[in-house]
Formats: sequence, C-alpha cells, structure tokens
Amino acid sequence: MPRLPLLALALLPMLSQPLAAQEAAPAIALPAISVTTVGTAMLRDRVVASGLVTPVETVQVQPLIEGQPIDALLVDVGDRVEQGQPLARLSDTALTLRKGQLEASRAAALAAIAQAEAQRVEAQSAADEAVRVRDRAEQLRAQGSGTQALADQANAQAASALARVTAAQQGARAAEAQRDQVVAQIADIDLQLQRTLVIAPVAGLVTARNAQVGAIASAAGQPMFTLIRDGLLELHADVAERDVLRLAPGQPASLRAAGLADPLPGRVRLVEPTVDTASRLGRVRIAIDTPDRLRAGMFAEAEILVAEREALAVPVAAMGDAEVLRVTAGSTVEQAPVTTGIRDGGLIEITSGLFSGEVIVARAGAFVRPGDRINPVPTPVPTDATQ
Repeated sequence: MPRLPLLALALLPMLSQPLAAQEAAPAIALPAISVTTVGTAMLRDRVVASGLVTPVETVQVQPLIEGQPIDALLVDVGDRVEQGQPLARLSDTALTLRKGQLEASRAAALAAIAQAEAQRVEAQSAADEAVRVRDRAEQLRAQGSGTQALADQANAQAASALARVTAAQQGARAAEAQRDQVVAQIADIDLQLQRTLVIAPVAGLVTARNAQVGAIASAAGQPMFTLIRDGLLELHADVAERDVLRLAPGQPASLRAAGLADPLPGRVRLVEPTVDTASRLGRVRIAIDTPDRLRAGMFAEAEILVAEREALAVPVAAMGDAEVLRVTAGSTVEQAPVTTGIRDGGLIEITSGLFSGEVIVARAGAFVRPGDRINPVPTPVPTDATQ
C-alpha cells in the first residue's frame, strides 16, 4: 500500500468534516453600551447666593435733651429691651431747680391776677356810680333844674371811671397771660424731666453703647445706643445677573453659616430692583426665621428654591448638544432632539422629545453613532436629583 504524503495526512481530519461547518463564519460581537430608561424624578430649581447677615432695621438712640450729665447707664451690649424701657438716666438737678423757680413765678402770677381782678371790680363799681351821677345830671339839666357845667363835670367823671375799668381789665388779662406763660414753661420743664430718662423707642437687641457715665448728653455726636429692631436679621445675598429675574418675594431658602450644624430656614423678603453695573450682581434680602442663631456681620450662603416639580428626567451625562441617543426596539441607536428645563444635580428635565419608558444611551460621547446596533447594558435609573 503506497504511503500518502505528510500534508495529505494532515488535511484528512478537515476533509472528513461536513461542508456546512467548513463554510460557517464567526458571529460579530456588538459593543456593550450602558443605557438608562427615561423616568420621572422630583426636581428642584435652586439659586445659590451668598452674602453678609445684616439687621433688618437699625435704630439709633439719641438723648432728647442736651447739656445734662449722664448719671447712670441701665443696659449693656447684648441686652434685649422692650419698647419704653429706660436705657440711661440723665441728671435732673438743674431742671428741678428751674422748675422750683417757675413754681414761684406761677404763684406770683396768680397773686397778680387776684390783685388785678380786685382793681377791676373796684373800678367797675366806681364807673357804675359815675354813670348814674351823669345820668341824673343830664335829667336835671333837661328839666331845667341843673346847669350845663354840672352835667359836663359828671360826664367827664363817668368817662374817666370807665377808662379805669378798661385799664383794670387789661391789667387782669396781662396777669393771666403771665400766668399762662409760666404754666407753659413748667410744662416744658416737666417734659425735659421726663426726657432725662433715655428710653428705647422700639423693642430690640442692644448692639452698641457709646454713652459714658459723667459725659454731657448731646445729639451731635455718636448715638448713645444702637438697637436691632425686634432682633430681626436678614441675609443680604449677591446673585448672578442671570438669576435675578427668577427670584421673587416669598420663595423659601435654606441658609448655611460657619458653626451651624444644620441649615436655617428663611424666606426671600425683597429682591432689589437694580443690578450693580460693575460686578453685574443683583442683591436679594432673605429674612431669617431664627435670627438668634446668627450674628450680624456673619457670612452665610443661601440656597433659594425657585421651583419644585416631578418631571421626566435623564442623567446630565446623557445629554449632547440638545439631543440624546435613543435606543430602538432593535437595539439600534438613533438621534432624538430634546428640549430641557430644570437641571438639578445629576439630572436634567426633559420638556419635549422623549416619553417615559424610552431607553437612551446613558453617556453622551460613547463610541456609537446614529444607526449603530449595540448590546444595551441597563444601569439604575435615579429617582431623585440627589442620588
């Protein structure tokens, strides 16, 4: 039996296989691409701002009278005071002495009024008698029993008596005017005596005390005390120009500051109507619900909640230039233009272009193009922006 060549012996196993197996080609492996399902999530549109904690209203307390020494200071920095509470006491010695002098002047004025009234009554009585004499003299002259000279004399005496009545009345009014002037001066002294107590015009927190015992009270210098009205504080926060029009009074805010373990609640009180032309920043004033946990002058950061809603959302990483890559039922990738809304953390709202339950490529820029077929690998779908 002839021997076969070695090459033929090596090909025998292959020639013995079926023809179909020899013609089968290896299958092409599809690329494994992470995909996610479009779903709903709770999204929050927030604006971050920062600034300094400032009193809502600062009240400066000055003395209402000047030139009196300060006898005592009744409150100190950090004290909480009520409206009408005494803050300091001024000396009233000079004013008390002046009031005593005026009381004596009032007594003299009252005596002068009594004297003038007596003089008026006396002059009125004499005038009445002089008028009666004049009338009798006129009657006698008319009857022919009296002379014209007697009638003229009686007439002159009556006129003089009436003039004395007028003078007495004027003297009485002058005495009364003097009394009224002294009474007004006493009332002014009483008011000044009341004002020797420097009182709080509003309730609040004392933040500064510039007065010193023994100093002369004056309204020309620094205020004696500075108060924060009702102890209320607010955050004057700067915001980017693009965010100013999104803010409105009443929006809730969360504040953080150094030394606070938990954020403090607040609320937008006022959005200032102008933007700084140099920094291009606007300013918002945020009322602080618990001002006793902060101090004026502290730096704080606020997160203002502009809107909150449940909406369709996809990962931010899946977004391209206003489009995502959608995966069809046949695992084919196609381009889907979308419009977006709120961006919250790692999620972004889809307002149009997608429906709930659709599958998209989880990361834009993956090595796939529209029309490619892929091997989808599902990834967890976050249900909240914080996940």
